[in-house]
Amino acid sequence: LKIIYLSEKPDEGSVTIAEWDLSKLKESSIPFLRRNIGVVFQDFRLLDNRNVFDNVAIALRIRGMLDSEIQEWVMEILKMVNLRHKADSFPRALSSGEQQRVVIARAIVGKPTILLADEPTGNLDPDTAAGISRLFKDINVRGTTVVIATHNRELYRNTGRRVFRIDGGNMVGEEIG
Repeated sequence: LKIIYLSEKPDEGSVTIAEWDLSKLKESSIPFLRRNIGVVFQDFRLLDNRNVFDNVAIALRIRGMLDSEIQEWVMEILKMVNLRHKADSFPRALSSGEQQRVVIARAIVGKPTILLADEPTGNLDPDTAAGISRLFKDINVRGTTVVIATHNRELYRNTGRRVFRIDGGNMVGEEIG
């Protein structure tokens, strides 16, 4: 995931995403590519001094979206992750599962081409995890490539999607979930 997000470079070989050859990408182009990637960080990386709404809206504000559009779209995204009622809450007042859903909302609010998720259901109860799995499937059906790193086989079981097993940085298997 770090290579796709460009926080690390591959030791060897090449990685191509759409028309972007990551091994030849200039540093100045990295922010443009990252605008097309949503990331669900395992350690959340929420802004403690911002409420849920602002944590989700920040990327849209940076892009210069109008406040009226931000208000409507962020509330729609919070509804998708069942957190609309927590829009004014701060991260410290949320459970770890709620914080995880804020991170997911922040990752998808910009309508990314690629969604990277690092153990996205690790802090969720089984029912919420199943809901997030359905959300990822819906996002994928709408045209976003979803890449998930997980040890939770239930997350990809019966998805009908390609699953790559990686061990020690090497691909050791491929199957249909």
